[in-house]
Amino acid sequence: MNQAVTFNKPLPEHYSLSGYKKHFTDFHDWLVRSFSSQPVTSLVKAKASFIDSVLVQLWHKLELHKGKQLSLIAVGGYGRGELHPCSDIDLLILAQGALTDSQQEAISQFIALLWDLRLEVGHSVRTLDETLNLGKDDITIATNLLEMRLLTGNASLFEQLQQDVYADDFWTSQDFFQAKRHEQQQRHAQYHGTAYNLEPNLKANPGGLRDIQTIGWVAKRHFQTRTMRELVAYHYLTEDEYQELMECEAYLWQMRFALHVEAGRNENRILFDYQPAVAQRLGFGADGKASVERMMKRFFRTVQRVSELNEMLLQHFDGSILNPDAKVKVQPLDDYFELQGHLIAARDNAIFARRDNLLRLFWHIANNSNITGIHSATMRLIRQVRRRLMGDLQDYEGCRQLFLSIVRHPRGMDNAITLMHRYGVLAAYLPQWRNIVGQMQFDLFHAYTVDEHTHRLLKNLYKYTLTEHENEFPLCSDIVRRMEKPELLYLAGIFHDIAKGRGGDHSELGAMDAREFAKLHQLSDFDSKLIVWLVENHLLMSITAQRRDIYDPAVVTEFAEKIRDETRLNYLYCFTLADIRATNDNLWNDWKNSLLRELFLATQKAFRRGLEKPMDLRDLIRENQAGAMPMLLKQKFNEAEVLQLWARIKADYFARYSPSQIAWHCEHILRHKNPQQPLVILSKTPIRGGSHVFIYTKDQPKLFARMVAALDSKKVNIFDAQIMTNKDGFAMDTFVILEQNGKPVNSPSRQQSIKRALELYIQDKPDLSRQKNRLSRRMQQFNVPPKVAFMPGNTSKRTMMELAALDTPGLLANIGEVFQRCNINIHAAKITTIGERAEDFFMLSNSDEQALSFEQQQALKSALIEQLSQQSEGF
Repeated sequence: MNQAVTFNKPLPEHYSLSGYKKHFTDFHDWLVRSFSSQPVTSLVKAKASFIDSVLVQLWHKLELHKGKQLSLIAVGGYGRGELHPCSDIDLLILAQGALTDSQQEAISQFIALLWDLRLEVGHSVRTLDETLNLGKDDITIATNLLEMRLLTGNASLFEQLQQDVYADDFWTSQDFFQAKRHEQQQRHAQYHGTAYNLEPNLKANPGGLRDIQTIGWVAKRHFQTRTMRELVAYHYLTEDEYQELMECEAYLWQMRFALHVEAGRNENRILFDYQPAVAQRLGFGADGKASVERMMKRFFRTVQRVSELNEMLLQHFDGSILNPDAKVKVQPLDDYFELQGHLIAARDNAIFARRDNLLRLFWHIANNSNITGIHSATMRLIRQVRRRLMGDLQDYEGCRQLFLSIVRHPRGMDNAITLMHRYGVLAAYLPQWRNIVGQMQFDLFHAYTVDEHTHRLLKNLYKYTLTEHENEFPLCSDIVRRMEKPELLYLAGIFHDIAKGRGGDHSELGAMDAREFAKLHQLSDFDSKLIVWLVENHLLMSITAQRRDIYDPAVVTEFAEKIRDETRLNYLYCFTLADIRATNDNLWNDWKNSLLRELFLATQKAFRRGLEKPMDLRDLIRENQAGAMPMLLKQKFNEAEVLQLWARIKADYFARYSPSQIAWHCEHILRHKNPQQPLVILSKTPIRGGSHVFIYTKDQPKLFARMVAALDSKKVNIFDAQIMTNKDGFAMDTFVILEQNGKPVNSPSRQQSIKRALELYIQDKPDLSRQKNRLSRRMQQFNVPPKVAFMPGNTSKRTMMELAALDTPGLLANIGEVFQRCNINIHAAKITTIGERAEDFFMLSNSDEQALSFEQQQALKSALIEQLSQQSEGF
């Protein structure tokens, strides 16, 4: 065990600013050095004790102690005797009456000295009556006063304030509890009610330090105690709960202490900037991403424990301590459980000796829509039995039957699965689930831990069955309602990411887990195979829709051959939408929705036509031309001039666009009077969920690079590009763009601004005053080395290229310049941003309109990696 050490250098005998600053520097250095060998609780208290000695000495040096009418009082966290390296120092200077001029001057000097020492001081100077009146109106002030501590000065005045603060005419226990609970609810709402944030706030996050303090504040006010330890004697906390809270607090303190040291300021948000250094300081290693993930896994598990204790203890305090005699309607549910109001409760303390009752509890929650939660006394029992489990709940036959009953219940994925997840019963049932609890990924794509993402996926799947959500995703709702076994979706959802963090392909490993689960739970061969297939292929539809040309019949046929039948297509489509939407709230948009729907419908059509009879590209071209011609004739064009234009356009164009898009493009080309000027048009309303930009101009060097630079200058995101050069040397290019918030470009003035930028850049007259974009603070923390891979295109004349790189500003423009230097033609692009990563696909040919040779591929790869590596280093 480490021996505690103290900072034993004495304070300077004579005040000088430089002397005190050196003393503070020496103390801070000692504090940081001691972090690796001393308990953080000792260091936090040592910092408060150090500040105590400085304040008392300065108070005396300014002779503020001589008046006898003043008290110097520490409040808030400092009042508890807890200060982290850069914490605020909250002070109350309590006066018996009006201050004399000399006292006011001395207090001003005192505060000025503290500021000169660069201390973060929050102070107030008030009389007793002023303090009480303000505290009655402000719950924050009232809370700070609960934890006040006399540093020096008039003790009787301090004791009078203490006595008044605990009187019922200041705040009653009931009112104080209601105010603090409301305050906590508002704070949690700012974080969307979840602890799973990529850059969590160690104090304010659900399950953070404030939640621990709230547990203590309401009870300390009621029992008039000063420490959490004393609450065990009042049976508010058990000894185990007290120890668990202190263990959780110590870990959060360690993170906060290290964060202050790394940030050099009072920072409570564990930003990406600091996560690797904090992880290293806490002993999680120096391997960047992996060490951060280890640290944050422990953090998320810690805040989950705090949240559970906070909910249980506040409910216990409200019902059993503040209102022990409140009348609640009791309704028996069976021999083991009853309904107390809207909370399910155990009928005796030994019911969980039968392990299947742990699952029966949640079956009742699924079966009875009046149940909103679990009684605090029963939560305590669940926590106790969880610790005593020697194996997994799935080892018990009765538990297995009840688990499947919950999954198959029409409301099983409503409150029941949420509470099973929240109270650790899902982890107690499935051993693999325990591994993903708190498992985060250090990137900008996955906004939630793996277990929370999976929980959200299950909730999304469940919404398909609800009438009130049928208009959100009507196709999915219709499919799921017609499914004979929607529970197979839920089981696939549970296992789809359950192998993350183990190394290897998580889809394959998860499929193995699903297969073992199906065997243990005696599922039919058909059900087992479908669940396993869904887990193995849960990324297939997303990858195909976002990275391939889904309007190419060959792509659809290839995808359909992998799916094999319409039943699997239905399950995978509904699953994919729910999965993407559960990954990150900011990444879902109408464009992705449209891509997935189009792929689903095209594949469904292929199945119904028969895979042995794929659509011929020539048939598709004729079909689209036949649909577009009447639209153009309606615009007063004659058939001859339309056919004359079409003769100049390559056949691929007519396979790639719908009849309405062909008519829209051709109408504007035929009306375009000056072919020397670029034609730029934007769709006034979204097409397939995105704003379409169509450009018709004479082909020229660096055209692609200029177009994407123009769009980049207008801060829009490019999702798709179709690049085509006509037989007469004119380019016909289309981009699908969205605003930064994922919405189409709807404002006419904004559309006009984008149009003007494209016209200028195409004519090589860009706005040179535009500043180079900076890499965002978050993005600076990531290193994504550029990778380039090639694969055959859908024809012998094309090469597919996949590129992964850091999503830096101007990335596409840089890629376009490299294509130009290497004499590479681009025909299509799929632009996918996955957090900090850009994963882009390009359809390419060489200057002879042929697929790239091996030598050309290697030259292009080298040029791209060199260019993008230099670009990343430049930010």
